[in-house]
Amino acid sequence: MRICFPFLPALALACVFFGQTGAALGQSDLELATYYYNTGAFEQARLYLDNLWKKDPSVYDMYLNTLLELEDYEEAEDIVKARLKKSQDKSMAQLDLGSLYLRIGREDEAQDAFNRALEELPVGRGPAKRLAEAFVKLDQLDLALATYRKAMTSSNDKYGYHYELANLQGLRGDYEGMVDSFMDLLHERPNYLRTVQNSFNRNLRVADDVRQADMVRRKVLKASQERPEDTVYLELLIWVFNQQRDFLSAMAHVKALDQRNGEDGRRLMELAEVAAKNGDLETAYECYAIVAAKGAAASRYDAARQAMLAVRTEQITTHFPLDTAAAIALSDQYRNALRDLGETPGTSGIMTDWAQLLAFHLNDAAQAETILTRAVEMPGLNLDDRNKIKLMLGDVLVFMDDVWTASLLFSQVDLDHKEGLLGQQAKFRNARVSYFTGDFNWAQAQLDILKASTSKLISNDAIDLSLLITDNFNMDTITAPMEMFARADLLRYRNQLDEALTTLDSLIVAYPMHTLEDEILLIRAEIALQRGQFDTAIGHYEEILELHFMDILADDALFGLADLHEHQLEAPDVAQGMYERLLNEFPGSLYAVEARKRFRQLRGDILE
Repeated sequence: MRICFPFLPALALACVFFGQTGAALGQSDLELATYYYNTGAFEQARLYLDNLWKKDPSVYDMYLNTLLELEDYEEAEDIVKARLKKSQDKSMAQLDLGSLYLRIGREDEAQDAFNRALEELPVGRGPAKRLAEAFVKLDQLDLALATYRKAMTSSNDKYGYHYELANLQGLRGDYEGMVDSFMDLLHERPNYLRTVQNSFNRNLRVADDVRQADMVRRKVLKASQERPEDTVYLELLIWVFNQQRDFLSAMAHVKALDQRNGEDGRRLMELAEVAAKNGDLETAYECYAIVAAKGAAASRYDAARQAMLAVRTEQITTHFPLDTAAAIALSDQYRNALRDLGETPGTSGIMTDWAQLLAFHLNDAAQAETILTRAVEMPGLNLDDRNKIKLMLGDVLVFMDDVWTASLLFSQVDLDHKEGLLGQQAKFRNARVSYFTGDFNWAQAQLDILKASTSKLISNDAIDLSLLITDNFNMDTITAPMEMFARADLLRYRNQLDEALTTLDSLIVAYPMHTLEDEILLIRAEIALQRGQFDTAIGHYEEILELHFMDILADDALFGLADLHEHQLEAPDVAQGMYERLLNEFPGSLYAVEARKRFRQLRGDILE
């Protein structure tokens, strides 16, 4: 006979279920309290925390914040005082009590509690940082400062609290104190140099605020004098001078650092590069000269000699009218450099630059051709360098009116570098030769390819020349005006300026009111500029802006005006305004990138 108990399994399962659920509920009080606390449901959170607090002191912070949110300040005071009795870290408990009193307007009691927190500060970096950071959050900056100072007197910490003190003094607006602390920090941790520089830029704006920069410079100089063995101060001083664009002062300290560390001119070369980018070519030249003066045995001697020539060339050839005596003296420097360094693959760049100076600035194309022919046939020259020389030789041959030989050289380079930058440069030169000789259709076809060049410079030049042809040839039924203009442009290229102007005059007489009028004005402005006739150049530029503002050369004229004021008239404020105008009125201009760079430079930004 079988006896059945149909309800026993269900009962057993129920007992197991409710037993497990009860245990789960007991274990989830903390989870539920945390959930409600994180969602801002503080009343529900308190239902669990009232009991949890009695068993688990770890919920103290959550419970205290909950009570504060519910504005139950009496209970909050009770648990803080209870914590104060039991806690080993009475300093933080006193801070909590002071924070509570501050919240409810009992300010005198709050200050008493804060002072006791400071008195009971345990020894060690961790407690000091916790208390100081808590004071900062409460905007008790003087007490945070007192915390660090007390910790420094009672701690054997190797590095102290200079970094924390510096940042805190910055918050307090005590910038001199901040700099002093950073000087102490660099004495102990010179690897913090970049951090200190970033702080000076962020908090003191040493690149813009002359007063703050002078204060920093004085303090760094003082630190350097007091601790002459710490070269980090010299590095920081150089950085400050660079931020002020005082590259000449920086050079003296870079030279001292170079000698002390036996760096063979590395820092001087770096400073020269930065100075040159920021327009201080004289200081750049002096830096390179110091390196070159170390003698031929120095590792950077050859590079310094070449850089000196490049800087001096830029100084002489970008100012008008050309100082012929200076250009002749520079030519002698090129000759001497090649005599000292020899004609080798490593000095082929000097030969190329010298030839450019001779042909295009001293009208000695025959000697330039001789030098370049010698260079291009030099054994041991790599393909890239040989083709760079071929490009310059082609330019010189165009200058000498041997356009067909020039075109052959450009075609050779194009074949050697089908997809490369040199190939694109050669293709552009060939297109320009076709433009000079009146083959506008072929020139246009090559320029259309080059518009997509990865080189911004080549792309811009191609677009410029393409627009000239499109606007003044493709839309015209007669070719003679464009042919005359191209011939004048070629004469200008060859420095036959009187002949170029005569050709332009003939064009204006034969074809008055032609669409080339703005292009003619632009060439006239550039010829006047080259001759040092600045008022005439300004007149032509302004006529373009007044009468042809909607044409394609308005931005060319504005950029030319800005460049003239910056480099020839030495009126940087006027130039800066013109660059800004170009950026605002012609944001899509091919000159926008260069204008933005020059605007930033004139504004005082450091270009590195």
